[in-house]
Amino acid sequence: MKEETMVDIPFRSAKQLAAMIRRRKLGCLELLDHYLDRIDRYNPKVNAIIFMNVEAARKRAKAADRALRKGEIWGPLHGVPMTIKESYDVAGMPTTWGVPKFKKNYPKKNAITVDRLLNAGVVLFGKTNVPFALADWQSFNDIYGTTNNPWDITRVPGGSSGGSGAALAAGLTGIEAGSDIGASIRNPAHYCGVYGHKPTYGIVTPRGQALPGIVATTDISVVGPLTRSADDLALALDVMAGPDDIDGLGWQLKLPKPRKKRLSEFKVAVIYTDPEAEVDDAVQTCIRDVAKFLRKNNATVKVNARPGIDSGKAYRNYIQLLRAATVKRLAPKEFQKNLNALSKLGPRDRSYQAQMIRAQAVYHKDWLHLNEDRHHMRLAWADFFKNYDLLLCPAASTTAFPHNQKGERWERMITVNGKPQPSTTQMFWAGYPCNFYLPSTVAPVGPAADGLPVGIQIIGPQYGDYTCIQFARLLEQQYRGFLQPPGFE
Repeated sequence: MKEETMVDIPFRSAKQLAAMIRRRKLGCLELLDHYLDRIDRYNPKVNAIIFMNVEAARKRAKAADRALRKGEIWGPLHGVPMTIKESYDVAGMPTTWGVPKFKKNYPKKNAITVDRLLNAGVVLFGKTNVPFALADWQSFNDIYGTTNNPWDITRVPGGSSGGSGAALAAGLTGIEAGSDIGASIRNPAHYCGVYGHKPTYGIVTPRGQALPGIVATTDISVVGPLTRSADDLALALDVMAGPDDIDGLGWQLKLPKPRKKRLSEFKVAVIYTDPEAEVDDAVQTCIRDVAKFLRKNNATVKVNARPGIDSGKAYRNYIQLLRAATVKRLAPKEFQKNLNALSKLGPRDRSYQAQMIRAQAVYHKDWLHLNEDRHHMRLAWADFFKNYDLLLCPAASTTAFPHNQKGERWERMITVNGKPQPSTTQMFWAGYPCNFYLPSTVAPVGPAADGLPVGIQIIGPQYGDYTCIQFARLLEQQYRGFLQPPGFE
């Protein structure tokens, strides 16, 4: 293929790339080499891709080309080059989660979802950066360094799937996959201007996306796709979803297909901000513009409709269950430090740090009460979705913020409408659907006035994954979609 016709190829959707390969408009090795050339040119600016196995990838791409010449199609992603979040096990590649003590951890088996993606035909050639222990909305660690946002390299790409979002936005890979317990798919999608889907809890097996030796499923946490189009989200979810080999002996997944084909058929609720986590006007404006567009296209839009739960109680419940779920990642010394700090907390201290410390030392009896409260609120969400198809809200409080690696997360401030806000406060928007097992798609609807991407969070009922993605698809077709960041032509 002539070079001039390759200009927009790296930014096309995985579905489009696979179709070009099947039609012999583009070779598998040709496409892989084109991405590798771009990585040489652009990855030093963003540091999104932190490990590659080029030899194995080129061998697989050649095999994909040979198969195609014989009329063999491996799957819907035949020949599409792919990178994946560093936290997924891939044989022959490191899985460290950005933790130096795991620097030499090279698993011998792939994560189940990795095998599913390979069976769908991808050419997996590398891994993308994460924060230390996947615990930040920035992506930096002592092993791989800092990842930058392609829209502004002085700003963060999000986390913990920050390398995934940055690589997609910069046109360095065809498709990606991440994980999400605290908006780790949704947040990078919002900051980098790409698509991300947090699946309904439990529908995609996470086995092989864990620290060494851990096989138990973590509460709240899910794995799912990041892409440059809504179509790719649906395609990737088709490939990734379903039980593992053990659970598959007893149950099969059958997600309902979306019933509505036009925006005018949808009845949605919209939230612009919340007292628990004020949202910057730059983000609110983009979401308000979406609401105006929906009304213009005869969708039913309600701004005062909410599930019957107290948002403050929901937020505190989420932080308690989130930090209880992640406490096993703490080193013994750090855990003991938090235990010592517990006795010094005031009973009215509701700061993020205080909530985190309480959660990490919670009695099991108290955890059971928290879980019971969670399920009462989950039922309130289910009642809400009897009257509304979707709920639209921010994915985060601001657009991507400047790099800030000093101190603890709750000590780092972001600016919201001219006022400082702890970066952890916007965890409210992470937990709003996440704590209740709900699916959520983030779709780009920016840029904001500052020129940075904005994503809208599309929340659906439990198992309504394809409805969330369908709504994102309609916005992509009729409103806005992925935009290429300047400087990555």
